[in-house]
Amino acid sequence: MIVYVSIGNSDDKLTQAEWSSFVARVANEVGAYATVVHGAWYSLPNARWQNACWCLGFDSALAVEDIREALTEARKEYRQDSVAWAVAETEFI
Repeated sequence: MIVYVSIGNSDDKLTQAEWSSFVARVANEVGAYATVVHGAWYSLPNARWQNACWCLGFDSALAVEDIREALTEARKEYRQDSVAWAVAETEFI
């Protein structure tokens, strides 16, 4: 299973220090549960909105459950309404 996990601070709820901490927390969860991290992307420093995205691979349904729970806890801790979880439909051409 390939998934894209995205977070943002477009509502400016988080200070820069909180945003940095939130990104670090999500990155730690990604490293703890994903079988493989295909990539990580972050908004430019001068971008109007702060965003981050990771492309992850999973071999275990249990790891998927666990990371979803961990991300839910992280978003609650950092007062975020959501974390985007996009399952990729991979097609090799």
